[in-house]
Amino acid sequence: MTRNMSALDRLLRFYAGLALVAFALPFWAPQTGWNWIGWFGLVPMLSAIVGRCGLYRIAGISTAPGR
Repeated sequence: MTRNMSALDRLLRFYAGLALVAFALPFWAPQTGWNWIGWFGLVPMLSAIVGRCGLYRIAGISTAPGR
């Protein structure tokens, strides 16, 4: 399994996912009924940790250096 994400891409994804998850938590954001959407932030966080994006693979994109 080769990585297809650069370090900057991984960092941005991780923090964007973290912000979404923070939106889902009741002590960070007021409960609006839409806070469940914040749990989708786990997907970019997981792809950032692994360093591989499935959509990049399908599209043939790689932001990893040297690829």
